[in-house]
Amino acid sequence: MVRGKQLSNTLKKIYKKLFTAFGPQHWWPGDTPFEVIVGAILTQNTAWTNVEKAIHNLKKARLLTPRKMHDLSQAELAKYIRPAGYFNIKAKRLKHFLNYLFDNYGGSLNRMFKKRTDALRRELLSVNGIGPETADSILLYAGNHPVFVVDAYTKRIFLSHQVIKEDMDYHDIQKLFMEKFTLIAASGVARAGILKTAHGSVETPFFMPCATKGSVKLLSNEEVEKAGTECMISNAFVLSMKPGVEVIE
Repeated sequence: MVRGKQLSNTLKKIYKKLFTAFGPQHWWPGDTPFEVIVGAILTQNTAWTNVEKAIHNLKKARLLTPRKMHDLSQAELAKYIRPAGYFNIKAKRLKHFLNYLFDNYGGSLNRMFKKRTDALRRELLSVNGIGPETADSILLYAGNHPVFVVDAYTKRIFLSHQVIKEDMDYHDIQKLFMEKFTLIAASGVARAGILKTAHGSVETPFFMPCATKGSVKLLSNEEVEKAGTECMISNAFVLSMKPGVEVIE
């Protein structure tokens, strides 16, 4: 199994080759975040062409909104999504998600996606019928949260390149791509997240990105105070430029 720097180089090389060959895929196909979520649930155990037919039915009936689908009975919903297969089970799963959305966020996806990635992921996984791949697809493609989605193609490609082992589960594979630093939120030049070290994890360190040509991008005192951070990390290159006490302050 590939490890360390070799692993990092292998992943970058594979990514560059795939991107060069296929270019931006603009995935997930969907006109709205809600359509992406519906698609992520419907695509379980079926081909995407079948999902497209089910979504077309919902659009044609002008039902593809959280409120309208929430108001539908499970039996009525099942009729519209029949082309996706396992329509009774999937109607039930969609209703579970919709009940969660309205019970916790008043039906607002904007409110839901404002939640911290790790906390929202735990909530989504607690919804009946939503597993790791579906939850991460919702987070990434509908909510723009920085998570890596592991699918069957991921496993197939990286098994063939000996990057992963046959017995590695979803979270083990995902960890390969997301370990060290997990971004929680970004605001301007500020970065908050979880930094993993040999001594444990440090939550919400604050980062000052540095620019080229000797310039330094600073966080104002107000930005630091607003973040409530207890840890600040600076690029070593910035310090080597000896910017002076007043800049560091």
